[in-house]
Amino acid sequence: MSEQSLRLIHEFTYRVACGPPHEVGVGPYGSRQYFAMTGGTVEGPRLKGKLLGAGSDWMLTGPDGFMRMDVRVQIETDDGAILCAHYFGPCEANETLGRAVTACVPTEFADQSIRSHWVLETGDPRYAWVNQAVFVGEGRLLPAGPGILGFEHRIYRLS
Repeated sequence: MSEQSLRLIHEFTYRVACGPPHEVGVGPYGSRQYFAMTGGTVEGPRLKGKLLGAGSDWMLTGPDGFMRMDVRVQIETDDGAILCAHYFGPCEANETLGRAVTACVPTEFADQSIRSHWVLETGDPRYAWVNQAVFVGEGRLLPAGPGILGFEHRIYRLS
């Protein structure tokens, strides 16, 4: 039996603009905020496109101080395919990130821990490979313009 090792292959970079947070309040699972995803892009060697329509993040902050992303967006590729994306994962709500959000300035990937697991889905045969792939990502704050909250995620496929 041969030994196999996992590799991470950078598949695409995702940049997203977010509207201001809407406070849902404290519920049975923690403090919930809703963010509208107002636009964005996907750039990679096999996947390029833009966000299509409305997306959302149902961010949950738990008693441990970590925020947990729960995002759904739709991607339209440059060649007309439609992909649905769902990503989720923990985000360290540290002081560096808090100050950067308040000032609407970028952070570096190492300034906080924003990790995500992505599930992509499509019926387009040109992109059928995404239906079986496992994707993980790392994120950082990257404003989408003056006073516009935004994030950048580097997304990797496990091989």
